[in-house]
Amino acid sequence: IDFDLILEHIKYLNSLVGEGISQIEHTPRGARLRRPEPLPVTLYQNGIVVGHGAFRPYQHPATQQCLQDIMDGYFPSELQPHYPDGV
Repeated sequence: IDFDLILEHIKYLNSLVGEGISQIEHTPRGARLRRPEPLPVTLYQNGIVVGHGAFRPYQHPATQQCLQDIMDGYFPSELQPHYPDGV
């Protein structure tokens, strides 16, 4: 597994969703700027943890699909129901 390449692709995907850019959040009394909560991805020698989920070994099919999505330049398809605009 090429960790450098995975990290490069994650940085690219983060730039697409405007990492570090605040969004307008409407409140009952007006609006305020809010930064979106990041979704941590932790890479280990033998697997990954996405968000606050369970450890997943690289051999697991869902882990392989997640990494393949990232390597293909897409947000992981498993996250789309929760983050339809990206993460």
